Amino acid sequence: MLPVLMFPQFNPVVVHIGPLSIRWYALSYIAGIVLGILLLRKLVVSTPQVATPEQADDFLTWVTLGIILGGRLGYVLFYQPDYYFSHPMAMLEVWHGGMSFHGGALGVIVAIALFTWRWKLNFLAFADRVTVTVPIGLGLGRLANFINGELWGREAPASLPWAMIFPEGGMIPRHPSQIYEALTEGLLLFTVLYIASRNVRFRQHSGFLAGMFLVGYACARSFCELFRQPDAFLGFLIGGATMGQLLCIPMFLAGVALMIYAWYKPPYAGISLPQESLTTETDHKE
Repeated sequence: MLPVLMFPQFNPVVVHIGPLSIRWYALSYIAGIVLGILLLRKLVVSTPQVATPEQADDFLTWVTLGIILGGRLGYVLFYQPDYYFSHPMAMLEVWHGGMSFHGGALGVIVAIALFTWRWKLNFLAFADRVTVTVPIGLGLGRLANFINGELWGREAPASLPWAMIFPEGGMIPRHPSQIYEALTEGLLLFTVLYIASRNVRFRQHSGFLAGMFLVGYACARSFCELFRQPDAFLGFLIGGATMGQLLCIPMFLAGVALMIYAWYKPPYAGISLPQESLTTETDHKE
């Protein structure tokens, strides 16, 4: 029998401070949001400028609420509605896990809509810049899933060099699907979007990068679901698909439609800055 890797048994808690426990999963959310905002500050001033760096900073609170509220409500509605509607207080127990990316995505869309309405910004142009940063948090979140030893993959052949046995998954070699997702939904998707965001033509067609993100994530997630063990309380659904794959279908279609719409609409010219800020903005771009 070929040797199989054993899960390293990471401690999901980084540090205990009295009764407070700081977990890797929470740190992944914090790091993803902070790094995303730092990158967003630079992206929003790229020609055509869609916002100011100060407005990007202000978006921090909005996007945090969108991710947490949307992610939790999405999990409740998409994955275990019967349980949570019969145990409503359990909806607040986020420390037990249970976040949905698709719900979080809807929450971020609402946050962007409200934020751009508040500051009278172009919704699609601002969404373009935000979506370039999203894979950072996705990649870190999947690494945290691996550290927690959760969301492991389907059974893998023992001959697979990186097949791994997860304690909660029984003595069966499995695909480390969390790593697959970190590499595809995180690193690969970020690389593609960041390179595309350097092209001024893509930036001028507001909504194109956001559509590219929707298509890219739907493809990456659907592919990784082929190796990820479905949730025990759901199993396989229509045609052997998983819930994650089914939720990616409307995301993919919306992304394609958005890219086509964005490409054929007139180019976006950018925001109008106050006269006194023009000199500072010119210096920044140089």
